[in-house]
Amino acid sequence: MTIQWFPGHMAKARREVTEKLKLVDIVFELVDARIPYSSRNPMIDEIIQRKPRLVLLNKADMADREITKEWISFFSEKGIRAIAINAQAGVGMRDIVQASHDILKEKFDKLKAKGVNPRAIRAMIVGIPNSGKSTLINRLAKKNIARTGNMPGVTKAQQWIKVGKELELLDTPGILWPKFEDQEIGRKLAVTGAIKDALLNLQDLTLYALRFLEEHYPERLKERYQFETVPEDPVELFDHIGKLRGSLMGGGLVDYDKTAELVIREIRSEKFGPLSFERPSDFIKNEEENSKE
Repeated sequence: MTIQWFPGHMAKARREVTEKLKLVDIVFELVDARIPYSSRNPMIDEIIQRKPRLVLLNKADMADREITKEWISFFSEKGIRAIAINAQAGVGMRDIVQASHDILKEKFDKLKAKGVNPRAIRAMIVGIPNSGKSTLINRLAKKNIARTGNMPGVTKAQQWIKVGKELELLDTPGILWPKFEDQEIGRKLAVTGAIKDALLNLQDLTLYALRFLEEHYPERLKERYQFETVPEDPVELFDHIGKLRGSLMGGGLVDYDKTAELVIREIRSEKFGPLSFERPSDFIKNEEENSKE
């Protein structure tokens, strides 16, 4: 299963982000707390370069809390401030403002010493599709300014939004990179909903997700679908879940497409509880191996 998604508006968004970067003090990089590494666009590093940034691990309520703490430490060791938030519930909003002031303290102290009057922090929000940028803006602004939706690709243009006297935000469309060098990243993005389902082979994706759960959350998988042991054969696996959930066609045959949709929907709606699909140790090993090559 090869996963790619790079609509034309995303190429335009990359150019616009580059052009507008000089207007802002700080970049808010919004990532999915369930996949903090896979949901970071590597192009963003190239684009923002030395611009101060704050990584926001959104949807933290949907991720393993202890693993999220590991990610915050991981970013800290790289000199990047990161905080966990839940934009949907408005959790962590004050932390964003405070962290921004902390990161920019030296810059604003210098401006004050030069006699420049205090002003609002200007921030640019960047993130992949469906990472929750519009929801975050509406929470910070305390009103529905930005369009929101549970499908990727809702925000298509940039807009400035004032947040009280402390922040001015520049929203940007979600940007995915043109090619996933690692298809594992594409699968994680697909499972968590960053890529439109219409572009996916949901049966392949579901099998990937079930094998992940079998390895990392076996008891939850067994309890959810009443397994004594999880079948190795994919057909047996789908048949068991399809029959259990009544995803059947005529003649009592299991509808594999419906079964796949059901499993993905249950993962995304937290029927398995908070899930983290990656942890820092997975990537520290890779970085160490790459540095030796």
